Formats: sequence, C-alpha cells, structure tokens
Amino acid sequence: MKPVEISAAAIVCSCLMMAENAPAQTPEATPASNTLNDTARFLAGMAPLSDPALKGLAQNEAWKHHAKFFDTAWADLDKRQLAKVRDWAATNTPEAYSSKSTLFYMFSGPDFLYADTFFPQATTYVLCGIEPIGPIPDLSKLSQGALDGELRSLQSSLNSVLSFSFFRTKDMKDDFKNHALSGTLPVLYIFLERSGMTISDVSHVSVDDNGTLGPQPDPTHPKSNAPGVRITFTANGSDAPRTLYYFSTDISNDGLKHSGFLQYCKAQNGGNGFVKSASYLMHENYFSSVRSFLLENANTLIQDDSGIPVSFFKPEEWTMKFYGSYPGPIELFKNCGQPKLTEYYKTTKPAALNFGIGYRHHASESTLMVMSRKSNTPDAPQQPPVPPAAPLRALPLQALPVPE
Repeated sequence: MKPVEISAAAIVCSCLMMAENAPAQTPEATPASNTLNDTARFLAGMAPLSDPALKGLAQNEAWKHHAKFFDTAWADLDKRQLAKVRDWAATNTPEAYSSKSTLFYMFSGPDFLYADTFFPQATTYVLCGIEPIGPIPDLSKLSQGALDGELRSLQSSLNSVLSFSFFRTKDMKDDFKNHALSGTLPVLYIFLERSGMTISDVSHVSVDDNGTLGPQPDPTHPKSNAPGVRITFTANGSDAPRTLYYFSTDISNDGLKHSGFLQYCKAQNGGNGFVKSASYLMHENYFSSVRSFLLENANTLIQDDSGIPVSFFKPEEWTMKFYGSYPGPIELFKNCGQPKLTEYYKTTKPAALNFGIGYRHHASESTLMVMSRKSNTPDAPQQPPVPPAAPLRALPLQALPVPE
C-alpha cells in the first residue's frame, strides 16, 4: 500500500482545496473576535450576532437559502447520527466522555465534529491531516456574486456529511479549486459553530523541529514542516477557554524525521486518542512512529478497524471492548483484514451499534473498539500550556481514491 492519508470523517474533506491551488495571500491582521465568530456563523448558516456588514450580507436570498440548507441538514444529522453517538459515548465510555485531557485525533483532517461528539469535554484538541489550512476567511473581500458561489460550493461539498462519517479525499482537489474559501478553516468554522461553540481567536502557528510551538508569520510560505492553526473557543454555557489545533503535516515515519510534530504531542503529557477511516496506515511499518505514540501516550483510544491492529494491544496492559460487528475491510483495503479481530468478535459477542462509523458506514456493519489502559488515570496532569502567540494572520501524501 502506498502512503496515503484519508482523513477520518466522509464528510467534509471533499470541500478542501490543495495548497498549491490556493490564491496567493499576504499576512494580515486577524479580525476582531466578534468578526471572526460572526464569519464562522455566517458560513455555518447561522445569523451573525454583531458585525454590521455580515448582518447586511445575511439579508441576501442566497445566504437565506444557505442557512435553510444547513438548518435542515444539521437537524437530520443530529437526529440520525450525532445524538446516537453522544448517547453511546456517555453510556459506554463515561470516563473518556467527561475527560478534560488532550485529545489526539490522528489522520483527522478538519473533523472537529466527531472529536467533539465522542470527547465533548476535552480542553485541547490536536488534529492533523494532509489537507492545507488556508487563509483566515475574509468575506469582505468577496463580491456578492463570488460569495453566493462560495456558499453553493460549501453546500455541495458538505452534503456528504449527511451520509457518511469519513472524508472523501478524492474530491478534495476538485471541489474548491481556485476558490476564495480554501483549506480546512471554513470547515473547522462550520463544525465549531454548529457544535455550539463561540470562536474568540484564530491564528496561524507552527511547530519547529524541536517540537516548540510558535507563531507562523507568513502562512503562505511556512518554513515549518508542521504548519498549523490554533482556534480558541468557548462552549455554550461556559466561559472556560478551550483550544483546537489543526496541523497540516506528513505523519509517516519519513515525514516525522523532518518535523517536530510528535515531539510537540509528547510534550502534552498524555491524553486520549481517536482514530477512524485512517486508510489502515498504522498497519504499515512506515507509520510505526505515530502508532507507537498512541500506544505509549493514550489513556483511552477509541477507534474503528482502520486504526491500530489489535495484535499491538497486550491484554495485560489494555482492557479491550468491542462494539458492532466486524465483516472485515471494504474491497479497497481487502488486504488489511485482522484474523485476531475476527476471533475477538466471535468470542466476545459485542453489543450492536445503532449508528454507522468508518468506511463501513452502515450501523449493521460498523466496527468500534474502546482500548483502555489498565493503569489509566483519567485527566492526568497536563504540562503548563504554551503561552499564546500573537494573533497572526505540507507535506501532502499521495491521496488514494475513497470508495463511493
């Protein structure tokens, strides 16, 4: 199998444009927090609260159609999928569900949606993927006609969220090619706002070769092999700040030789892990470093069968629980079957799932595992947070087509 990174969640990756297709951008000041949050609300089809210009744009019929689309789509998604995931996680993984520890979501792409649904109390989320970050969206630079077109593209690209739980990377280069709203940031904005969050700050950051986090003065020409974005936000009903990091970086063994990304993750002093729709990359030796990181640093790891093979979990170190069924990988990954996992599913009689997850996105075929470290101490003390950098305005792997 060639190195590929298909982000975990069928959802939104299709809307992302590769960095080389993005229009040239120059560094600029980060908009005020009310404009940041209102921009995110506008893109998510939610009425702006403060910014007069965005309030005016929200009177346009194209935006009203956009808002209706997302209101209907999200109500259906929550009823059919997300509410079931929340109930399942609260019942079956209560410690992880209530944990405030850092969540490491490898191969995620911009999938904050499922990170928040399975781990809604995490104070820090660390996501990574090959998808580029893109500039901070500035809707004031778009004509009305261009903005209407961008909204239609968002609707089309995000439509897959209604049917799947993984990103469709093969569409990524096409959906937003030469569009003004490029990269992962518009998607992260939408997921945060539709998850009930309020964004207070957005800044480009990077990790140097030693794993030290710092500002990224020029996002269009990052010197780091692990450029990222930091989004500070609060949840509805709380004024406690929380942080989402997304890094655009190659986490194969070769990629990590030229990146301090794992050193940065190790400095967070542990946490929980989540993996789904990860192209079975951690089955391969050339992704052994990130696999070892999760095995050594995650207290609880929730994953589908595309994550770490069960043969790497020692029964004396891990409590393993299985849910759903295991019919084996889809045809695209047919060589990644796990005889040991088949045996576990035959002998443990796992409880059924009432929601779909991963590449086999029908509930009757979905596989979900919860691996808990036997010496698990939930919410282990974290290292002091890195001081915030001043607000500032990848190494892509070869993408493999995702099955229809």
